[in-house]
Amino acid sequence: MSVMKRLSMIFKSKANKALDKMEDPRETLDYSYQRQLELLQKVRRGVADVATSRKRVELQINQIEAQARKLEDQGRKALSVGREDLAREALTRRGSLNTQIADLRVQHDNLQAEEEKLTTASHRLQAKVDAFRTKKETIKATYTAAEAQTRINEAFSGISEEMGDVGLAIQRAEDKTAQMQARAGAIDELLASGVLDDFSGSRGDDIQLELDRMGGRDVELELAKMKAELGMGSQPQQSIEQGQAEGQAQPTQQNHTQQQPQRQPGEGV
Repeated sequence: MSVMKRLSMIFKSKANKALDKMEDPRETLDYSYQRQLELLQKVRRGVADVATSRKRVELQINQIEAQARKLEDQGRKALSVGREDLAREALTRRGSLNTQIADLRVQHDNLQAEEEKLTTASHRLQAKVDAFRTKKETIKATYTAAEAQTRINEAFSGISEEMGDVGLAIQRAEDKTAQMQARAGAIDELLASGVLDDFSGSRGDDIQLELDRMGGRDVELELAKMKAELGMGSQPQQSIEQGQAEGQAQPTQQNHTQQQPQRQPGEGV
């Protein structure tokens, strides 16, 4: 097989497949029905034209017959008055008219036969067109129902193009949601373990909170120490040292009641 033949076959197969995909049986049936109606209309116009011709021939026959009768009467009158020559001429003309009438009758009979033939064909074609219209509507209804059922089945099975796109969109949304949930959980774990810092200031571990409390207590102890050195405070140096010792103890001991420092003799109230 030559290259051109192969290219021609490939082109024809592609074109046939494209046309088959584009073809809608309902549109094809409607087009065929329209063509049959046009053919039926042409046959009816043909019947009307033949009938018109037949009627015209009938009128010509009637006119010529009237002329033939008139010539016959004129011949009789001419013969009655002794004009045999005029009577012979009238009869001669009447014979010519009778020949025309005979030819017209033959033509009339042919036209009448053609009219009857076309009328019979028109009736038969009308019956076929009516039967085709009924069958056409039945096929269209069946095809429409089958098409709707196919689309419904494809939608339920998820193999249709539209449902396939919807399924892909749902899958992408679920994957993205799972990814965001996993990321949020991982960040929560890292914040809880202290690997990441919480810049909002709303969270912190227990150790940092304890260090903050101890820092505030150290400020109070330093202030009391400065007051004792300046003679402004009422607490003795022992009380300050005892507070420093308590600040260095375990955090669990802070929940116990602190002991009151004993007053030394001679100290002011």
